[in-house]
Amino acid sequence: MATVRVVLRKKKNKSGLLPIAIRITKDRKSSYLNTGQYIEEKYWDEKNRNIRKSHPNSSVLNNFIATKVAEANDKVIKSEMNPEYQTVSEIKNKIIVTKGLDFFAVAEMHLQNLKNRNKHHQYDTELGRLKKFKEFLGKDSLPFNKLNVTVLKKFETYLLHQKSLSPRTVVNYLILIRTVFNLAISESITDRGLYPFGKGKMTIRIPESQKIGFSEAEIQKLENARGITEAQQKAIHIWLVSFYFAGIRVGDVLKLKWSDFNDGRLLYRMNKNSKLVSLKVPDKAIDIFNLYRESSSYDDLIFPQLKSIDFRDSEEVTRRTQSITRNLNRRLKIAAKQLGIKKNISMHIARHSFGNISGDKIPIQMLQKLYRHSSVTTTIRYQANFIHKDADDALDSVVNF
Repeated sequence: MATVRVVLRKKKNKSGLLPIAIRITKDRKSSYLNTGQYIEEKYWDEKNRNIRKSHPNSSVLNNFIATKVAEANDKVIKSEMNPEYQTVSEIKNKIIVTKGLDFFAVAEMHLQNLKNRNKHHQYDTELGRLKKFKEFLGKDSLPFNKLNVTVLKKFETYLLHQKSLSPRTVVNYLILIRTVFNLAISESITDRGLYPFGKGKMTIRIPESQKIGFSEAEIQKLENARGITEAQQKAIHIWLVSFYFAGIRVGDVLKLKWSDFNDGRLLYRMNKNSKLVSLKVPDKAIDIFNLYRESSSYDDLIFPQLKSIDFRDSEEVTRRTQSITRNLNRRLKIAAKQLGIKKNISMHIARHSFGNISGDKIPIQMLQKLYRHSSVTTTIRYQANFIHKDADDALDSVVNF
């Protein structure tokens, strides 16, 4: 009777990783089938013959290996039902083990990595995009050698014309696919030669987006708002606080505590990238905060929307923040219409509005600091949406004769 067992072999690949194989043994002779998976030796649990939980993708890989062992066992049993004697090599040749994980299995690894890093909003967004990719393919599996430029081009056309998505949104789908493919290469799951992106292949070009911010007059309408509901007024307060602090994100505004303020400065750590921020508190922001200071202790949140949340549950915090943001945006739109503001408004427009009013008045290095950008190149690209003076002057110099 032949036996099937999963083992970690000792011959390293070029990346210094060890291969996981399926060993078939009969009459004390063994033959090996490579699963296409490679790991560091420290992640292998020799006693339980699986990958330790400390590996970031242990769940997906162990499920994959268990499936392949079950398939091999099934083939061994069927082979041994043959009355003629078969050697271990003959049995091995009748077993086909598909090499490596497919695209969607690696995509599951990517999603799990997002969860592990508490990127719950990104997890939800990218889970939806992967479902749409499956919908386009009409199947739940896709080998990496079948994920080529032709498939990507057809998917791009499908999103643009059948799903009527914007070019920028379509780019986000392609970036996700590229991210999963890069993960597969880094984990030695697929070959770099199959990579369908880059020069002469599928190129991803991020289209220029139009960013429109409010003018000083429009912001003054928000500051002096009258005749709106209390809920709408509170939404405007949160929007203005975001604007006053150079467009800090709504999730960070909602988490502000009284303890974040010391000696006239705001000291907080950004949720998006954990950067520590120190900003002067403008007088206009103080006026708003004073409206919420009643019966608040030092460790209380300034705004009440997240007061009942357990901040140790990052997933629940993300879900609740998304729901609150939708409600705030809805109230802002109603209030803006009543105040005679025709531009579209949302919480994120506060950041654009800061960029619009700052224009070219502030040195780019200082704007980089205020925006909390890691690279000044990002700031230059962002602020280009709001700097028009040089182009306007150049145009006037030609046509005004």
